[in-house]
Amino acid sequence: MSSRYFIQNLFGVEGWNVAWYGIILCLGIIMGLFAAWFEVKRQKLKPDILIDFLLWALPLAIIGARAYYVIFEWSAYKDDPITMLYVWKGGLAIYGAVIGGLLAAFIFTKISKFPFFRFVDIVVPGLILGQIIGRWGNFVNQEAFGELITNPKLQFFPLAVYIDSLGEWHQATFFYESMWNVLVFVVLILSRKKSKFSGQLLAEYFIGYGFGRFWIEGLRTDSLYLFPGLRVSQALSLVLVIVGILMIVFHKKLFPASKEYTGKYLADTK
Repeated sequence: MSSRYFIQNLFGVEGWNVAWYGIILCLGIIMGLFAAWFEVKRQKLKPDILIDFLLWALPLAIIGARAYYVIFEWSAYKDDPITMLYVWKGGLAIYGAVIGGLLAAFIFTKISKFPFFRFVDIVVPGLILGQIIGRWGNFVNQEAFGELITNPKLQFFPLAVYIDSLGEWHQATFFYESMWNVLVFVVLILSRKKSKFSGQLLAEYFIGYGFGRFWIEGLRTDSLYLFPGLRVSQALSLVLVIVGILMIVFHKKLFPASKEYTGKYLADTK
């Protein structure tokens, strides 16, 4: 795309722009909700459960995404802390949004008395679908790319992406991750009707997304570092893979059968 903005100077106000990145993220959220809606209907629940959850998830996901980024880039904000609020200048981390979303799910299910792991399994395919779409925002912003590609024969999309500001071709790692997430999404969709315990899809998400992110993060040149040689997202990805494996291996002890849900989100089947 020739511009990062869908609309510049909205309503004639200088600097008030509508970015393609924001539109793509909104599309990812909508499609994620759409995917979850099918599962809600299949489980004979009211769609209201998704709307009520969204009221918690949106603000906590945004806060989480910003907080995650700021914590590991604190040196850029410590001299002028108010800039932590300047979200429109960039600086959101997907892992922070996921953590915020999981916290929202925990709070929401506690308040509504809906089984936590059952609910997470409902929404997690939609989460990865949103991530598939959301990664294309990096294409518009020309970010989240990998190492320099100097071989002219390899300078083509989708293997590489041309970065205008650098005048160079780099690995299209955003695309690699988007396509990896497609595979994870397919696995989750195929296994959700055959899952053996509540929380299985969450475990599969942890393993699938964590493994792919660990590998792809190692190719990027703009990652947040925990310490030299290890990126923050790689460390968290490794933790997710281990947790996911433990969840599956010890699921009988960790996830006893929950009581049948009879609350307000149960659809009227009469």
